[in-house]
Amino acid sequence: MLYLINPTQSKLTAALQRPVMEVQGLEKSVKIVLNDIKQKGDVALRDYTEKFDFATITNFRVTEKEFAEAEKLVPESLKIAILAAKSNIAAFHKVQLPKEVLVETAPGVTCRQKAVGINSVGFYVPGGTAPLFSSVLMMAVPAKIAGCKSMILCTPPQANGSVNPVILYTAKACGVKRVYKAGGAQAIAAMAYGTESIPKVSKIFGPGNQYVTMAKQLVSSTNTAIDMPAGPSELIVVADAQSNPAFVASDLLSQAEHGTDSQVILLTTSVEMAKLVKLEIEKQTELLSRKETILKSLESARLIVLPSEQAVVETMNNYAPEHLILATQNAKELAEIVENAGSVFIGNYTPESAGDYASGTNHTLPTNGAAMAYSGLNIDSFMKKITFQEITAQGLQQIGLTIEQMAAAELLDAHKNAVTLRLKALASS
Repeated sequence: MLYLINPTQSKLTAALQRPVMEVQGLEKSVKIVLNDIKQKGDVALRDYTEKFDFATITNFRVTEKEFAEAEKLVPESLKIAILAAKSNIAAFHKVQLPKEVLVETAPGVTCRQKAVGINSVGFYVPGGTAPLFSSVLMMAVPAKIAGCKSMILCTPPQANGSVNPVILYTAKACGVKRVYKAGGAQAIAAMAYGTESIPKVSKIFGPGNQYVTMAKQLVSSTNTAIDMPAGPSELIVVADAQSNPAFVASDLLSQAEHGTDSQVILLTTSVEMAKLVKLEIEKQTELLSRKETILKSLESARLIVLPSEQAVVETMNNYAPEHLILATQNAKELAEIVENAGSVFIGNYTPESAGDYASGTNHTLPTNGAAMAYSGLNIDSFMKKITFQEITAQGLQQIGLTIEQMAAAELLDAHKNAVTLRLKALASS
């Protein structure tokens, strides 16, 4: 954990470098997996599932019996929590549905834009030491609202061939009927290219490790769209002298436990607050079950004291964090000048974990500075917009000369002729 007080700009820039993921050889090894799945389908998928997940799978698709058995294993209290979160997520995403646009740009020239759901989407849900069933909610709920006709989900099987029961329960609760026992880069390949068991989809969503991330990037360069560039989790907390250091530390630790490559940062103008947060981090870490992961992650943590609020604002916007918590007295005012962030959490009683689970906003967010240009998942992520135009005879006479002149200037005679023929026909009628 690096502790800096009023660093120079060069030291600040160096301190805010994100952890570098070792990719040497990664792309090559992932390409091998992708090509194997593309060429051999289920045969290669079974081989990789046995190799990486230690599971022998005969039928990749989860059966109705497995769904029913999984539902019995989920505690009623957790079911209630999942359904409550689903309700909040649905409420927030329903109001995002775009309205149809219709405008007459010139007399007789009507243009329209209509949003339609992407026909087939695939969700990837990690199933390791922390099975992210909440990601099912964040993908499937808006996909359903957007009108996606086909939804499938891939998740790694456990060694005995089963799937985490909470993932299955959440999938069924969200209307995802086709769940497949496949993980890692091989699952991404299966959804991108299709196999005998797993259908090809148009767009792939979901978090994952560096192999999954690399696989998504590679398939996106060919014929399958992906949600967004993704990387390790990250968080900036902005605090002032009046912030609650225990709250701040708990938020930093909640992100640090995601993985050893996560990065958490405190920005403050108060030296005393930075010291108190450091002490709280040390105290709380000792009580947490993922202590080993957290301690490794904290090697990339930064506690930075800056000379002014303006410096804090510039730093947070330049970093463009995945998550940004504003725990200051003027949090609402600061929120209005945020330019780059995946999701913003305002005030002392808005922990980042609320957005991860149940407030209603989506937790699939741009990382590694991608918040400079990318949004987090929203209803638009699951839709495409189609434009329509209809031109009457009067309308073509209105804009025909404009089209002819522009086409001629670009030396595209066939474009011009398509208009000229029509205008001549109208003139002679």
